[in-house]
This record gives sequence, C-alpha cells and structure tokens, in this order.
Amino acid sequence: MHRLTQEVKAAALEIGFDAVAIARAEPLDVEFERYREWIDRGYHGTMSYMERNLESRHDVTHIVEGARSVIVLAKNYFTPHQHEADACGKIARYAWGDDYHVVLPPMLDQLCQRLEVLDPGSTSRRYTDTGPVLEKQWAVRAGLGWQGKNGNILRRDIGSWFFIAVVITTAELEPDEPMEDFCGTCTACIDACPTSAIVANSLVDATRCISYWTIEAKAEVEIPLPIAQNLDGWLFGCDVCQDVCPWNRFQTQTNETRFEPRLGQLSIEPDQILTLQPAEFTERFRHSPLKRPKLGGLQRNAKALKTSDE
Repeated sequence: MHRLTQEVKAAALEIGFDAVAIARAEPLDVEFERYREWIDRGYHGTMSYMERNLESRHDVTHIVEGARSVIVLAKNYFTPHQHEADACGKIARYAWGDDYHVVLPPMLDQLCQRLEVLDPGSTSRRYTDTGPVLEKQWAVRAGLGWQGKNGNILRRDIGSWFFIAVVITTAELEPDEPMEDFCGTCTACIDACPTSAIVANSLVDATRCISYWTIEAKAEVEIPLPIAQNLDGWLFGCDVCQDVCPWNRFQTQTNETRFEPRLGQLSIEPDQILTLQPAEFTERFRHSPLKRPKLGGLQRNAKALKTSDE
C-alpha cells in the first residue's frame, strides 16, 4: 500500500498537479452537518443543485461503490499580473485564461488511467467542481490544505490561488494527516470583504457575495442595490478576500500557460460588454469561464457597474 501510494502521488505530480493528498473514503459526518446547516440558512441562494444528491455529498461510496480512498489534487493558476487600482470591469484571476473545466479533466483522466495500470481491477471516478462532492471538505480531510476564514483552502507554499480536483477510487492508499490551520488571529479577509459576505470564521453567505451575483445569479435577476453599490469595479467574480490574504504573498507562478490572461486583459470596460453581440460573445469567450453567466448575465453586471459609478 505504501509503494502504491507513492507511485500514485508521483504520477499526479508528473502529470502536472502541484500538490496531492489522500483521505480514506469515509463518510463526512461532521462536515456534512455543517454543510446542511449552511443550506438550511439559505446561504447557497438560488444554487438549488447544492440541495440535491445529499447522500453522495455525505458518503462518496454512493458515487463509487467500494471506494477506499479519495485523492485530492491542487493546480496552481497564479500569474504575476495585478489589476490597476481604479480598474472598472475587473475579472477574477481564475477566469483570466482558459476554463479549468477544460484544462483539468484531461489531466485527471491521465491519473485515472495510471491508477488502472498501478492497481489493476481498481475503479476510479474524477471530479473538478462538476458533481455532488464536497471538494473543500475533502481537501481539509486529506491534508491538502486548511480552510481559511474566507472559506478558501490555503497552503503555505501556493497560498489559495489553486483549483481543487478529486479522484474517488477503490484503490487502497495511505491517508495523509490533516494540515494545521495557519490563519491564526488574522481577519484581513473578513475586514476587506466589500459586502460583508464572510459572516463567521469559514462561513460565507453567498447571497452577499459579489462572485455569486456576478457569476451564479441568473441573468434575469437584478443585482440587489446593497451589492451593486459595492461592486468595487468587479464585472466577473471577486478576489478581494484572496488579494489581502498574507499567505498569497508567497505565491509562485503557474506552469500552465493556458491560465495566462487572454489578450492580456485583466478587465473589460462595461461599455464593451454592453455592445457585445451574441455571435461575438460566443467566439470571444469560447473555453472561458466568462461564458458561464451568458451574455445576458455579463451585460446585467456591466449595467450595475455603470449605475454604481453614476
């Protein structure tokens, strides 16, 4: 089991992941109860999909029968660029380049194929924010990082600028120990949040979050005035709680060129979005995270930005 574990970890790093950790595929009893409380409070807003498949979120053996291990992986997406202080139409760093839903799955498929070779007869299934898996909770359980006060997973070597992916497998691997929480008494993220969305330690009310309103909310739903008045120039997503995190001072650059800003753009002027035609939108944002809210959603965001500047 030790040798298999080391071989799997070496394969993950060789494929291009920046960190890998492993947990036993046991029910997330405590974590799931916290998740249910978060849902019951309505902090997920209109993201009703988060209310479904609860048995799988609690116990991954409902996804992969006989699962013994959960492999949790990190992929750094940091590129050394910064928004201008007075920029309007800012894009969250994770969305500057290609969508991670395009970049990571082939890497995960490679790892699953390697697992089949290393452990013949094993069954594996991979996810990266595309199924009923509590990925952050598995990241903490496996020791990939700790959960910061802003709800993001943090590491001392690559901060919080990384994507999380999970492989659920019947292969029996050695689990890692959870990582110590190094946030200490720091409250920088809580203090800096423009809309006070971080309501408690590691507890975020999505209905107050700029990222929720500019990415997840349906295009026909107007951004509430208290949020619109505090968009702080953000057109798509928000990075404030990560930008102020002390652990992100030590970040290293990603080796994935597809995460570099498209056309060198870190922001897009609201007027450019408002005049964008459907065919141009489809072509310009192909394989980009900015396609998620669709053209209507981006234009809703752009209108809110212009209104807040008036």
